Amino acid sequence: MEFTTAAELLSACEKEGVGLGEAMLRREIRLTGASREEVKKRLGRSLEIMENAAATALAAPQKTMGGLIGGEAIALDRRRQENRSVCGPVLARSVAIAMGTLEVNASMGLIVAAPTAGSCGVLPGVLLAQAEAFGFGREELLEALLAAGAVGYLIARNATVAGAEGGCQAEVGTASAMAAAAVVQLHGGTPQMALWAAGTALVNLMGLVCDPIGGLVESPCQGRNGIGAAGALVAAETALAGIPSPAPLDEVIEAMYAVGRSLPAELRETAMGGIAAAPSACQRCGGCGA
Repeated sequence: MEFTTAAELLSACEKEGVGLGEAMLRREIRLTGASREEVKKRLGRSLEIMENAAATALAAPQKTMGGLIGGEAIALDRRRQENRSVCGPVLARSVAIAMGTLEVNASMGLIVAAPTAGSCGVLPGVLLAQAEAFGFGREELLEALLAAGAVGYLIARNATVAGAEGGCQAEVGTASAMAAAAVVQLHGGTPQMALWAAGTALVNLMGLVCDPIGGLVESPCQGRNGIGAAGALVAAETALAGIPSPAPLDEVIEAMYAVGRSLPAELRETAMGGIAAAPSACQRCGGCGA
């Protein structure tokens, strides 16, 4: 089982009659020589880290390195618990976990870079909320993580997942695409639907710049993790309804990479443009002498 493009992945899935998760699992087994159980054990550890990070953020505000964020996840989840969320319980929970995980990262806590530290909240936010709402078990979540991994691998191989190279579209956009495919896998969608969802999620965040205030992965990164989670659910919903992405995933990845390369340096993680250059943002971090 080998694939380097989404088209090859889809062909392999259709030929073998398997989903994205199983295809990625077989690839890992072949490349690493590990057994099925060993791969899943390592993946299970990643899932545990995601669960622990979410629990940490929702238990108490975290003291972050820059002090720009802290306590947002708790505030959001409180609204959900009080039935006041305008988003509904599943989306509200997803966003709270996503933003909370980023808070843990900013406080030097243990997270899973999925695919990066700056986008670490999207995938756990979506998956853990889905498990709570729909009762998905551990094996189903591991399969979903494998499906997400397949999408992340394709983007990393054929483009970039680095904000410094492709903007936040490459980080949160990729995370959103991974999470969208994972949700489709969870809900029994076809491999084609999972790839539609990934493509749609990436398109919906196309052009997103990377402009961390003070150069810190705190703000606006935290909110964008929430947006990435929401976008993943929208993309999964449309794909499961049979609505294809605007273009095949391979073309979307290529387009995203081209957009990323065309972004000026100020909008690629240098904290010299975008919201990072706003006067009030400079005052918050104290990094520009304003």
